[in-house]
Amino acid sequence: QVQLVESGGGLVQAGGSLRLSCAASGRTFSSLAMGWFRQAPGKEREFVAAISWSGGSTRYANSVKGRCTISRDNAKNTVYLQMNSLKPEDTAVYYCAASTVVLHGTRPDDYGYWGQGTQVTVSS
Repeated sequence: QVQLVESGGGLVQAGGSLRLSCAASGRTFSSLAMGWFRQAPGKEREFVAAISWSGGSTRYANSVKGRCTISRDNAKNTVYLQMNSLKPEDTAVYYCAASTVVLHGTRPDDYGYWGQGTQVTVSS
């Protein structure tokens, strides 16, 4: 089993920045591909970013490309999502996810483990 705990969400003004963190436990972290998803009220969960086991490759949704950076620290069992130039449309619950099978997948079904989510609210 893998346990994931997100932190770092909050309320920020448009144009501001936030860094989300996700701490993993229960399995060798370097064996997990990691991803971030988000879900706004009334909408489906959507892919934000993903990173490979080693951190050597990343993938981003077009909606956040150039504004977000995913990274990981395997020594700390933590994956991060740095979000800059935030927009009101970025408001959502952000979820961390882990996969033992798929390398930087973009579909929720690619991931077998999920955190509880952290709320990000961007005011205009």
